[in-house]
Amino acid sequence: MAQAWFATGPEGLETWELREVDVPAPQAGEVTIRVHAAGMNPADVKHSARPGATFPVPLGYEVSGEIAAIGPDTSIGSGSGSIGDEVVAFRVTGGYATELTLPAEKVFAKPRTLTHPAAANLLLAGATAAELVELTGAGEGDTILLHGASGAVGVSVLQQAAVRGIRVVGTASDARADTVRRYGGIPIAYGPGLADRAVDAGGPYAAAVDAIGTDEAIDVSLALVADRSRILTIVRPDRVASDGIVAIGGMKRASAVFRDAARPAIIDLAERGLLEVPVARTYPLEQAREAAELLMTGHAGGKIALIP
Repeated sequence: MAQAWFATGPEGLETWELREVDVPAPQAGEVTIRVHAAGMNPADVKHSARPGATFPVPLGYEVSGEIAAIGPDTSIGSGSGSIGDEVVAFRVTGGYATELTLPAEKVFAKPRTLTHPAAANLLLAGATAAELVELTGAGEGDTILLHGASGAVGVSVLQQAAVRGIRVVGTASDARADTVRRYGGIPIAYGPGLADRAVDAGGPYAAAVDAIGTDEAIDVSLALVADRSRILTIVRPDRVASDGIVAIGGMKRASAVFRDAARPAIIDLAERGLLEVPVARTYPLEQAREAAELLMTGHAGGKIALIP
């Protein structure tokens, strides 16, 4: 028997249960993965509480591990696959598990440059960042303003923008400024006077990206970027109607299609050493609730992974 985590109700982490489950043998077009690490994202917690959810909800959207079984006449998303191959998978259902069977098209060869905990956290944040960078319309020599630059999505935006020659000025706490510098950004502190500090740091700004969700982030972006279609948020869809900015999210069809298509390019960047995933901490699979508590503080200092 395998083990997997489920949310059994909408009330929060106290409803999470670790259960024994049967993992079906893979059919044609399917793969069974033995999980070595499960990535953790705020969406894991938030989506189990969304309206209309049918319980129990399997938890976890991305994993890294190895192929334990493969269906007949089946290739994975990156090509041929064999038992024992190290792989990653994204947009899965029930990744907080010891094993799972899933569509082979979601499975890709793991970047050799990354550990399993890092690889398990590559694709959700990486695909979100890729969509943000693409939608800014920024190119080589342009400057963008990035709010929440030291977070998981922010760090990926910094690295993917650098590949394109885009200059990034990023907000962060003083304690996290070195993280922004490490990945090629110019750090500035958030708080009163942010607009002035952003002007002093560079500009004009071709676009702004909000990965933190404060009113300050949106208001400063509106003040510094004339074209509101180039102000993007992953946190504040409520400001779309009032301010004309653009919100993206994995539950939106256009975002889902883009992110699925972006997976090979993101994996390639990691394989070439151009995209790192800072991992702050790992937890045993059994401690998923404790790990999620740290995750939701927003102050983990990097990604978190569950280790079966």
